[in-house]
Amino acid sequence: MGRSVWTGLAALTLMAVVPGVQAQETHRISGDEVAIYNLAGHVEVVRGSGSEVVVRVSRGGADAERLEVQVGDVGGRQALRVLYPDDQIVYPEMGRGSRTTLRVRADGTFFGEGSQGDRVEIRGSGSGLEAWADMRVELPPGRDFLLHLAAGDSEITGVSGDIGVDAGSGSVVADDVTGSLMVDTGSGSVDVTNVGGPVMIDTGSGSTSVSGIRGDVTVDTGSGSVSLDGVEAGVVDVDTGSGWVRGKGVRSGFVRVDTGSGSVELDEMSAPEIEVDTGSGTVDLTLLVDVERLEVDTGSGSVTIRAPADLGGQLEIDTGSGGIDTDFPVQVRSMRRDLLQGVIGDGRGE
Repeated sequence: MGRSVWTGLAALTLMAVVPGVQAQETHRISGDEVAIYNLAGHVEVVRGSGSEVVVRVSRGGADAERLEVQVGDVGGRQALRVLYPDDQIVYPEMGRGSRTTLRVRADGTFFGEGSQGDRVEIRGSGSGLEAWADMRVELPPGRDFLLHLAAGDSEITGVSGDIGVDAGSGSVVADDVTGSLMVDTGSGSVDVTNVGGPVMIDTGSGSTSVSGIRGDVTVDTGSGSVSLDGVEAGVVDVDTGSGWVRGKGVRSGFVRVDTGSGSVELDEMSAPEIEVDTGSGTVDLTLLVDVERLEVDTGSGSVTIRAPADLGGQLEIDTGSGGIDTDFPVQVRSMRRDLLQGVIGDGRGE
C-alpha cells in the first residue's frame, strides 16, 4: 500500500503599516441640522440610511495622532470639529508652494461673520504640524448640512437635503443632489451636475461648470470661466470679474450675464428676458424663441444675435465703432453709421 503524503502550506497575512496613517474612526451625529469643520483633508459626502449622520474619519500625516475630534452643539447645530493644535499646518496635497491663511476659533470653528480667532496658515510643504483628516460622510435624506473645509477637495454625490459647502481652497464636485446647493470657495474649480433645486455658487477664482439643473442658478466668480448646459430655471444670474461665459440649452424666465472681460456665447436659449453686459469681449447669442426684452452691452467686441423669424420688438442698436448689419426687415425710424432705431416684426418687446 502506497503512502499518501500531504504537504500543508502555511498562510501568512501581511498587513502593511503606512507611517502617519491611523485606522478609521466612526462618529455618529443626531439632529436635522449638522455641520463639519475640518482644516485639511478630502471630504466625500454620500447618501446614508438610518436616523444618524455617520462620519468616518481617517487621520493622516506624521502628526496625525495629535488631532482631536469633538462632536457637540455649535450655534444650535450639531457639529463635528477637528482640532489642530498648531497654527502652522502642512498638508502635502495642496502642492509645494501653495498656502492659505484663515482665522480659527478656540473651538475649531472658522469662516462665518467677523475675523475672530487665531491666524492659522496651511501650506503644501515646509515645517509645522503635518496632519489632515479625510472624511466620508453618510448623510440620510432631508438633512440641513454644512461643510466647512479650509483646504482640500470635496465631493457630494447622491444626497437629498439643503447642502452648503464653504471652502477655502480646493475643488468642489457635486452630482445628483435633490434640494438646494450652496457653494462658497476662495479658490478652486466647481463642477455641479444634476441638481433638482436652486444652486448658488460664489468663488474667488476658478472655473465653474453647471449642467442638468432644475432650479434657479446664481454664479458669482472673481475670475474664471463659467459653463452652463441644460439648465431649466426661473432665474439664471452669472457675474464674473473676468473669464468667458458659455451656455447651451438654457431655459429660464430671466437670464442675466455680467462679466468684466471675456466673451459670452449662449446657444439654444429660451428666455423672455435677457441681459448681457461685458466690459470687453464678443457676444454671440442664439435664441430659440421670441423675447420680451433683450439688452446687450459690450465695451469692445462684436455682437451677433441669431433669432427665429418671428422675432418682434422695438429695436435700437448703438455702436461706438464698427458697422451694423441685420437680416431682419426693419421699419427704420432713425439711421446713421453708428445708430439704428426701428421696429422688427410685430413690434412687441424691446
